[in-house]
Amino acid sequence: MSKQKGLIKLVGNIGGVSFYTSNGEYLARMAGGPTKERILNDPKFARTRENNAEFGGAAKVGKALRTALSGVLKVMAGRRFTSQLTKTFKTINLRGIGTRGKRPIALSANKDLLSGMDLDKKLSFTTIFSAPYTVAANDDRNEVVFTIPAFAPGNYITAPTGATHFKLVAAIGLVSDYSYNDGSGTYEPDIPEENALGVVQSSTVRALDTNSTAITLTANVPDGIIPATGVSVVACLGIEFYQKVGGNDYLLSQGNTMKVTNVF
Repeated sequence: MSKQKGLIKLVGNIGGVSFYTSNGEYLARMAGGPTKERILNDPKFARTRENNAEFGGAAKVGKALRTALSGVLKVMAGRRFTSQLTKTFKTINLRGIGTRGKRPIALSANKDLLSGMDLDKKLSFTTIFSAPYTVAANDDRNEVVFTIPAFAPGNYITAPTGATHFKLVAAIGLVSDYSYNDGSGTYEPDIPEENALGVVQSSTVRALDTNSTAITLTANVPDGIIPATGVSVVACLGIEFYQKVGGNDYLLSQGNTMKVTNVF
């Protein structure tokens, strides 16, 4: 693998060399391996086709969750969040029962694998925000309440340099279980009308040097939907940091973090 240098960046195959991008870098390597046609048709690549189908399904479920949480990802998610999700949903896929290449991806039966995930694996939410809190859903799972009892920010928040204020942010996202569709040849959500929906609720911006503060955030599923059994409600809690200058609160680019607290 080599890095491309120069004014013109290439993508594709030229003269036996494959040019591509990865994590924002332009790279080059010798082209080779079986053709796409052979992978799609040669019996020797049946296992590869199965793996590709399931990997594509895992990526598709991950995209649904990213869509549901799109209101917070720009601030909270790390560069590896997409691959984190794909890996997690592929692990869920491996737990499924059925024909290889068509095994279901059922988050509803594997909620433990997503609970506790930091959206930025390099910045743990619990190291930044250590105050006690509870997260509870009602019986219909269409309302999630995040309760943070009164706490002194100076004792429970590790703020980045320059921060004067903070805001707590709650987000919920709906993700349907996915099954392989023989007609389309791809994975599809079992309940598409309830898939990839989300909502964000935030506290007011508060000073880090305040003595004590209690916060309650309530997030309701959009349109009064009561999630079906095969739909999971992913609950997340995060924190944003601000600097007040001239009466205005400016969001900082560092220190912001969020985690999946529960999957209901």
